[in-house]
Amino acid sequence: CKILRCNSEYVAATLNLRGSNRNAAYCNALRSYSHCTRKTARTCRGDLAYHSAVHGIEDLMIQNNCSKEGPTSPPRPRPPAPNHQGFESLDICNYEKSFLYKHGQPPSYQHCAAFGDPHIRTFHDDFHTCRVEGSWPLLDNDYLFVQATSSPVAKGSNATVTSKLTIIFKNMKECIDQKVYQAEIDNLPAAFEDGSVNGGERPGGSSLAIRERSPGRHVEIRAEYIGTTIAIRQAGRQLSFSIRAAEEVAHAFTEEQDLQLCVGGCPRSQRISRSECCRGRVAAETARALCKEMLPVEDVYFQSCVFDVVTSGDANFTMAAHGALEDARVFLPNAEKLHIFQ
Repeated sequence: CKILRCNSEYVAATLNLRGSNRNAAYCNALRSYSHCTRKTARTCRGDLAYHSAVHGIEDLMIQNNCSKEGPTSPPRPRPPAPNHQGFESLDICNYEKSFLYKHGQPPSYQHCAAFGDPHIRTFHDDFHTCRVEGSWPLLDNDYLFVQATSSPVAKGSNATVTSKLTIIFKNMKECIDQKVYQAEIDNLPAAFEDGSVNGGERPGGSSLAIRERSPGRHVEIRAEYIGTTIAIRQAGRQLSFSIRAAEEVAHAFTEEQDLQLCVGGCPRSQRISRSECCRGRVAAETARALCKEMLPVEDVYFQSCVFDVVTSGDANFTMAAHGALEDARVFLPNAEKLHIFQ
């Protein structure tokens, strides 16, 4: 896929446009860019940067009233990249930077979380408490696959918790080799399965990086090449997952990939009402007092905390809800959406 070459030729053609014929020259450059992307369409079909470029060109042509037919820019020698900021800003393995360059505005982001019993906050800010025993996909799109495995919180309990998380970062040609991350209760590694801490030997390998925020308790994975950050935490005997993903990435899936808890929430048959919580191992009033210390606002995070402490008898679940709320505070593009009330 030679989309990088098309990008840099376009940047070179538009770098120093001035004067009365600027608009005509700009349209010529856009037509050349479009022609270049068409030539590489077959080999670039699954490439995120390619699809971003195609959509970006269409938008720019409409904004500048450029016709699709007409003259194109003469081919130019490409200036050396280091002295040439336009090309650097189109760094293919920095999603945010190349999106900003192509669209003139930063990308939109979405947030999803799974924590506690498990409770799911979807990309669309729906909130469900799920039964979901066994393995279920949280995400399954062109760039990421995330699977959560749940087991009962205690013998004979209806409530389940996430006991294992598997995250696959799919191979992206210029940027990263495929990488797999696995976490289990009491085993939260600060490395991928192959022992590496980045995306491998490719030019953009550093655009995927993993770091430990708190040993054995909190790991963060940054995937700059797809504008995504993931946090994995352990609190008590459960794992939690939070993600901030670029909207374009979160929506890159087909109809066959329809079961994703982050997209559609839990299937109806697997949903539990949180008001069923009040028959458990700890009295509801005690649970409310414990949760209130960590979560002063009585929103769904607070309700989830009460539900989990009552059903499990484990005060550590206050930490699970608190951690999920802290991730949401960092990841949510719109702070007004932080608290959900039901």
